[in-house]
Amino acid sequence: MSESGTGGSGRGRGQQPRGHQGGGSRRNAQGRERNRGPQRNFTENAPSQRTRRADPARLVAFEVLRAVAAEDAYANLVLPARIRHHKLDKRDAGFATELAYGALRGQGTYDAILARCVDRPLDQLDPAILDALRIGAHQLLAMRVPAHAALDQTVGLARAVIGAGPSALINAVLRKVSARTLDEWLELLLSTETDATKVASIRYAHPEWIVRALRQSLVAHGRDAAEIDELLEADNAAPVVNLVALPGIGSLDEALENGATPGHLVEGSALSSGGDLGRFASVRGGGTRVQDVGSQLVARAMAAVDLGRANAGISADISAAGGANSGAPGERWLDLCAGPGGKAALLGALARQRGAHLLANEFAPHRAKLVRQALSAVPEDAWDVRTGDGRDLGAEQPEAFDRVLVDVPCTGLGALRRRPESRWRRTPKDLVDLGPLQRQLLKSALDAVKPGGVVAYVTCSPHPAETTAVVSDALRKREDLELIDAGAVLDSVSLPGHLGAGHELTAQLWPHVHHTDAMFLALIHKKA
Repeated sequence: MSESGTGGSGRGRGQQPRGHQGGGSRRNAQGRERNRGPQRNFTENAPSQRTRRADPARLVAFEVLRAVAAEDAYANLVLPARIRHHKLDKRDAGFATELAYGALRGQGTYDAILARCVDRPLDQLDPAILDALRIGAHQLLAMRVPAHAALDQTVGLARAVIGAGPSALINAVLRKVSARTLDEWLELLLSTETDATKVASIRYAHPEWIVRALRQSLVAHGRDAAEIDELLEADNAAPVVNLVALPGIGSLDEALENGATPGHLVEGSALSSGGDLGRFASVRGGGTRVQDVGSQLVARAMAAVDLGRANAGISADISAAGGANSGAPGERWLDLCAGPGGKAALLGALARQRGAHLLANEFAPHRAKLVRQALSAVPEDAWDVRTGDGRDLGAEQPEAFDRVLVDVPCTGLGALRRRPESRWRRTPKDLVDLGPLQRQLLKSALDAVKPGGVVAYVTCSPHPAETTAVVSDALRKREDLELIDAGAVLDSVSLPGHLGAGHELTAQLWPHVHHTDAMFLALIHKKA
């Protein structure tokens, strides 16, 4: 067993503990009370020397994990607010971000390790204690934090926000965790396991059903199933923040002057190490936005289809990719599922450049408000926002739009690196439940597009049940539809000129190949 000490302040700034820290008993590693005495050795420090406060960065991470578990919150929405509330500087904000996201991503692996160190099922632990243990485990096993600091500061956090008794249990368990490296723990956990899916599930912290689903997805989109380990590993990598300058409106100059680097996949993009991007006036003004480059590519692809060539009967050919100047003045564009507005903002800027008009539709009123905010940097004569059910719009405005983007609600299996908690929330039942909605929205989009127009069907999931199966069902039911080569159109709007994302006329981006979210794109042409 490791004898790593818990002395030293580590990251000692923080709030004062709540409640009295004295008392005549403590809990041991089994959670049972024991009398104080000369034999107890939970830390190497005397009680008066132990940290009794919550380091602000660790407190932020803990609060994020609690919100995710107790309130079904999204980490990417909670984290910025907690960072601002605790007034973290850039360095501490980066630490809190890695700690929160890393603990959430690695939850399955850490829980398997913790189960070896606790004398009861983990679901019998108080949820707050379990979250503190996960935070401690991530520091000990996956961050460059000295063991003594990880132990001392995590136990100090527990004393401050949970209580003295639980902090002793946390200290004892984390000392057991610190006895081995992550590789040594994995070797122990997997020493008798022969099932490849279970091995990958524990090693890469993904539920088994998602491992199987992603392996199936690779094959369905023309890739080798052996890439599964690379894909799972990419899901666990901290994603770089992608920026986009709205065409004709925004500028990346400010971001580039402050350390961002030009994007290598699509024009008008940049890569940032993160931090508080709200410090940039260009971001606050809305002309520069945070948006994954995969989302940028699929939005630009919809706008780039050369409808003239498509209607000339060569819609499935490479030459259907019309590039950045496609789109005639007076065209009407529709974003059928626009919330929260990232793609709508980019499409609105592109529509303005080309003399087109965008209608952004969103079902939920609070998300429709976000869409309006996202579009606020684009002159209002280029767009409008509708609040309503997208499934009805095709019947209400039939054959009214030249280009339609339908980015349907999905499981989000392609964005697990950005939404670390979602892998533990999603279940196979979600695929079944979402299927009818995805088909209804695509049908509405196809009804809304004019003959000669194009529908871009998009998901942030590579699962065939949400991608090719939905598109194939739509094509079987109508004779006036055909696929445009989505891979070729993506190539036409990318800087490399060849992404290798196309397969059987649809396209699939991958985190481990393209360093984007796993966005799927099908371009469906309604014959004139």
